[in-house]
Amino acid sequence: MAKDFYTYDEIEIGDKASFSKTISESDVYQFAGITGDFNELHINQVAAEASLFKSRVVHGCLADSLVSTVLGMKYPGRGTIFMEKSVSYVKPVYLGDTVTAEITVAEKREKGRVLFDVSYKNQRGEEVIKGTALVIAPRG
Repeated sequence: MAKDFYTYDEIEIGDKASFSKTISESDVYQFAGITGDFNELHINQVAAEASLFKSRVVHGCLADSLVSTVLGMKYPGRGTIFMEKSVSYVKPVYLGDTVTAEITVAEKREKGRVLFDVSYKNQRGEEVIKGTALVIAPRG
């Protein structure tokens, strides 16, 4: 059985974890409803086809939110406190894309803080989002 959390002392530089999800039309509509972001690039195919993307795209923040699953549910896991996040949107994520958010431990800081490099790739292995996340790791 996999552990449900890793303490600061168990975390090592270079450790990795990931989570993948295929983002559906339903996910996009639900996210639009929750956030109120009904930008036509996300919900209107005709308007999106006339854009530089040529098709509907997933909200950047929706795709980027997958890191919360990795950090809160996998590594470090239960009890992790999210402190900061910085991202750059490199390429669009389209409806139906499978996005994998992968974290890599970059640095251990004082007071239980851990800095992760974060990379999001689509099903073709193309990086679509990159950034960093700072958390407070669980205590034993």
